[in-house]
Amino acid sequence: MARFIFILLGVMALAVPQAALASETRIKDIVDFEGVRDNMLVGYGLVVGLNGTGDSLTNAPFTEQSLYGMLERLGVNVRGIDLKTKNVAAVMVTATLPPFATQGSRIDVDIASLGDAKNLMGGTLLVTPLLGADGEVYAVGQGPVATSAISAQGAATTVTRGVPTAGRVANGAIVEKEIPFSLAQLGAMRLSLRNPDFTTATRIANTVNEFLHNKAAQAISPSNVVLTIPSNSQADWVKTITQIEQLSVTPDEVAKVVIDEKSGVIVMGEKVRISTVAISQGNLTIRITETPQVSQPQPFSQTGETKVVPRTDVQVDDGSDRKVTVLPAGVSLQELVHGLNSLGVGPRDIISILQAIKSAGAMQAEIQVM
Repeated sequence: MARFIFILLGVMALAVPQAALASETRIKDIVDFEGVRDNMLVGYGLVVGLNGTGDSLTNAPFTEQSLYGMLERLGVNVRGIDLKTKNVAAVMVTATLPPFATQGSRIDVDIASLGDAKNLMGGTLLVTPLLGADGEVYAVGQGPVATSAISAQGAATTVTRGVPTAGRVANGAIVEKEIPFSLAQLGAMRLSLRNPDFTTATRIANTVNEFLHNKAAQAISPSNVVLTIPSNSQADWVKTITQIEQLSVTPDEVAKVVIDEKSGVIVMGEKVRISTVAISQGNLTIRITETPQVSQPQPFSQTGETKVVPRTDVQVDDGSDRKVTVLPAGVSLQELVHGLNSLGVGPRDIISILQAIKSAGAMQAEIQVM
């Protein structure tokens, strides 16, 4: 199956024109606009209403203290009483505040158990303030917890699918405070490339300048392009940015081979080139098959005994049928894949071959091992 996939990729690469490989991409898909970003929120809360699957208060003292504090705020004094409830669980609540979120809008929240709770299914998250990195409260979460996990237990066995100690509250938080940010007050904005590259940054600046008919964009680094909006357009920042992010450019890429040795995944970029090199691949494989047979005397015989007679078959494959292939200088990705497939090698062997080619100095690409 792995060999078939590599052959299929090679055929597809040969069938696709080179012009189609260098496809254009919208600017909005390869850059992040300054100020248009998410913000992480975190909080600590309690989930109640669990069916005896909550924290053991003796093993989770923070849950007990939180329970005491919550009840006291509601006018119930239980200090000094040994609580035995198992229907409460302490959880960490996380959420992402999207850019330009307005006061009163709702966002999703994720929760995860802190103590030894076994299942959060059916629980309800109580009012939980969600804090930003500056310690300010930006949202408040509350609502029924939904888990996609399944947990069932019998007298002798337990079945669990997923993670029952983590859940989600859809639209479970209300934004209480907006993050102040005004596009109209910005005289310039930075466009941050998600994959920094000098060539791509220059192409973005040139494309924007051609659209605006002036030198409003300038690539100051492989990661940033500074955009200065003309004074006659600053009154309509949103419209101008919308038009800019829809412009198309052709991003450049670095010649790189990414290898995940644990899973055997290999990803090779289009720009990978190989100098003239000869490749031979062969493995020594020894197969030992045991097929023991039983030898026993004839029926009603007074002599002899039943014994197991070993039968061993040993086969040795030294890879003598493997060939040596020569890859000429400047071969492309599809030619490299075709040449390796012609040797009949699998993904694991291809990893070793690529590393050997790199060590020989015949590969004009970077190898990144994950």
